[in-house]
Amino acid sequence: MTARHYLCIDQKSFYATVECVARGLDPMTTDLVVADPERSQNTICLAVSPSLKAKGISNRCRIKEIPKYLKYIVATPRMQLYIDCAAEIYSIFLKYVAPQDIHVYSIDESFLDVTPYLKLYNMTARELAKTIIQDIRNTVGTISTCGIGTNLYLAKIALDIQAKHAKDFIAELDEESYRKTLWDHRPITDFWRISTGTESRLRNHGILTMRNIAMTQEDYLYHWFGIDAELLIDHAWGREPTTIADIKAYRSKSKSLSSGQVLMRDYSFREGLVVAKEMMDQLCLDMVSKKLVTESVSLYVGYSHSYCAGGANGTAKVALQTNADTLLIPAIATLYQRIVNPSYPIRRICLCCNSVTEEQGTYQINMFEDVSSQIRNRAIQETILGIKAKYGKNAILKGTNYDPAATGRERNLQIGGHKSNG
Repeated sequence: MTARHYLCIDQKSFYATVECVARGLDPMTTDLVVADPERSQNTICLAVSPSLKAKGISNRCRIKEIPKYLKYIVATPRMQLYIDCAAEIYSIFLKYVAPQDIHVYSIDESFLDVTPYLKLYNMTARELAKTIIQDIRNTVGTISTCGIGTNLYLAKIALDIQAKHAKDFIAELDEESYRKTLWDHRPITDFWRISTGTESRLRNHGILTMRNIAMTQEDYLYHWFGIDAELLIDHAWGREPTTIADIKAYRSKSKSLSSGQVLMRDYSFREGLVVAKEMMDQLCLDMVSKKLVTESVSLYVGYSHSYCAGGANGTAKVALQTNADTLLIPAIATLYQRIVNPSYPIRRICLCCNSVTEEQGTYQINMFEDVSSQIRNRAIQETILGIKAKYGKNAILKGTNYDPAATGRERNLQIGGHKSNG
């Protein structure tokens, strides 16, 4: 069986590097953070430049945690710019590798199966990686790091643990070199999918390294971790059977649509209800546009940490599979009033439409309500979608969106909760 060669290519401090390039500055020597200055000093930085990282500033720090003596540029997030740059980088990948051999892991990180192309280009995996990285540097201006592995896991580990310390930002691993160089590496949380919770459970059993996992009796690991032990054991030995083809062929048995936001201040019980209704309204429009329906919605409300740790959560069912706002908004409002403690201020709200399925041909009518009003409401939803698609998300709004507590108008100008164009 031919050994496979995977590249895992990541853009170094992607958002910060893009902002440096846009300003004609060297990202390796410029001190810059990407954060919204209109928010509080508690705002988490989306990215910091490599130069600031070298000074000991962590990538996801808060503005207030950066030492006062450092002088740095604060760049307002421009999410659309980052998406455009990521699309340009993907187009560079396509110059060398077919789409079926690319898996986009995140906006700034992708896996490429280059096995079939090495003979074609008469290159080693490292030579091809250098060529692609240089092309990205010349075309987009961002700085890439790359892990090369004989499976997806090893490529990811080579990237995460070794590449950032390499002179050319490239590192290679196979199963043998993995065991030789990383079996005793600490902390174990540097390895993909080893969370602090998993690390704590392992430490309770005296397991501190990947070597320790590999040397532990498998029966014990299955007793402690259940089915997750299989992944721990495979990764301890540097094994990973999943391929990019497997990932692309995977289909989830159930699907959901969700929306969540962290509020910029403590919200009262009434204000939180306004936001929950707004979010449900938008999810209804999303389902109509995608021709999806649901028969239950879940709500999570997180209280302000300064008053109460934790939050409230619950699920509400509706009488039939639907995407009608006239049914789902009242359902979420009733659920909210039932589970949320009015005494605690609110800081986080998450909604989820569970087990969404495709509409079966035509729109389903609720026989317990006026049919003509349901048909009219569906026509209104589709008209709203058409207007928003043509003129922008804020071209048509409901009265609720103008409540002082509402966040919908601002969020319509954002991507992923951050400003789309600064």
